[in-house]
Amino acid sequence: MQKQDLRIVFMGTPEFAVGTLKALVEGGYNVVAVVTQPDKPVGRHAVLREPDVKVYAKEHSLPVLQPAKMKDEAFVEELRSYHADIQVVVAFRMLPEVVWAMPRFGTFNVHAALLPQYRGAAPINWAIMNGETVTGVTTFFLDHDIDTGRIIQQKTFDIPDEADMEYVYNGLMTLGAEIAIETIDRIIEGDGKVESMPQDSMETHGEVLHNAPKLFKDNCEIEWGKTCKEVYDFIRGLSPVPGAWAEVVLPNGNVIEMKFYKTCKTDIPAGENAPGHFVKEKKHCYIACADTLLELVSIQPAGKKRMDAMAFSNGLR
Repeated sequence: MQKQDLRIVFMGTPEFAVGTLKALVEGGYNVVAVVTQPDKPVGRHAVLREPDVKVYAKEHSLPVLQPAKMKDEAFVEELRSYHADIQVVVAFRMLPEVVWAMPRFGTFNVHAALLPQYRGAAPINWAIMNGETVTGVTTFFLDHDIDTGRIIQQKTFDIPDEADMEYVYNGLMTLGAEIAIETIDRIIEGDGKVESMPQDSMETHGEVLHNAPKLFKDNCEIEWGKTCKEVYDFIRGLSPVPGAWAEVVLPNGNVIEMKFYKTCKTDIPAGENAPGHFVKEKKHCYIACADTLLELVSIQPAGKKRMDAMAFSNGLR
């Protein structure tokens, strides 16, 4: 089988998925259709915005399907009309069996974590927030449950201590495209057959399995009662989006809410400063954590723009 003979339907929505779709198109693979989310209203004037995947697909004259419901009969019939041999899913939504079981070679997903670790919607964020030093990407066949299917292949990616979510996101987007191409090539070489491994048979060396639930305001709130390292990791795992936030006690006793984008760990003892209290010393400003002070670099007070932490500190009376 040649790559031009393998009919591929691609499914994805955000920028992260575009990396893989672009690799397929520029690599000469036969992408016969693209499935993505419906356009969504954005901003005060609710202007409809096209998903990043749709924008790329239109630029390359690929048919685009945007079902509101994945079980809609008209959509299922239209999808079936493309006679896909395989479906490739990147950063999309949960698929019903009628969709993922449709191609003769199945449907595989590119997940931005080393499964079975970090199953869920936000694996990149949670790996950094939990202080992981290594993450990666996984290709696996879809089944009835979320992120539990048979693993085809994995690639690792180092997380530097100073890396934020944007750095890891960009790295895994590139790595995800690479592993998708390699997985497809293995399927082609095997005439549709490829070795895969059930997740429950994988050795986890006694590690606790972490999940990666969707991010909401509640689970993006900083707990100042944790160690400086834990708070530091939490903040960089949510930077630049959606942004970690918390209430801060200013020197005058006022309490304000702000977001945090860049911080630095220190060995300066918190001393008598209670967790969550703002501390200003000469040309530096800090927040007290459970053990030491966390230096602030880039923040956004509620109702204001993102700014240098010292600029905010200098404006305090």
